[in-house]
Amino acid sequence: MIKVAIAGNIASGKSEVEKILKEKGYKVFDTDKIAHKILETSATVIEAFKMHDILDNGIISRKKLGQLVFNNPELKQLLESIVHPLVKNEINNIFEIYNNEKYVFISIPLIFEANMQNLFDKILFVYCSDDIRLKRLMKRNNLTEEEAKQRINSQIPQDKKIKKCDYVIKNEATIDNLRSQIEKIF
Repeated sequence: MIKVAIAGNIASGKSEVEKILKEKGYKVFDTDKIAHKILETSATVIEAFKMHDILDNGIISRKKLGQLVFNNPELKQLLESIVHPLVKNEINNIFEIYNNEKYVFISIPLIFEANMQNLFDKILFVYCSDDIRLKRLMKRNNLTEEEAKQRINSQIPQDKKIKKCDYVIKNEATIDNLRSQIEKIF
């Protein structure tokens, strides 16, 4: 099995790459969804953030938690110290379960921030200009420009990540262009 990470900064278009790979019949998993599921049931996160308003009806509000951690690097680091090891365990479980597949793709936006690049054989980076990502993020998440910039700036800049990746897909054109770039990689 070849373990492939789909990396890329926020709003770069990783989800579109995931869709195309799923259409081709590959196993594709999204660490954002894994992290969201972990957050739904994490007593550890609730305990760690008990001094802050992060709950809605006893359930962790990702919106409240996001507003809190993207404004406070120390709290962001605390959250990541809880969630990242759990996500890493899930990735390893996926690799174990699907070890007979030719390729297994894991979409992992924070691959370098979480220091998980060594889990993978290949890293595919989805690139998009910062201006386009800002507009996409504001629209997709209904954020102000300032909120969107905080999230963009909380990640390692794209130009530093690209140097550490095996393949780069530029996602600034059409879906057909994106498909074509994926075909060239295969």
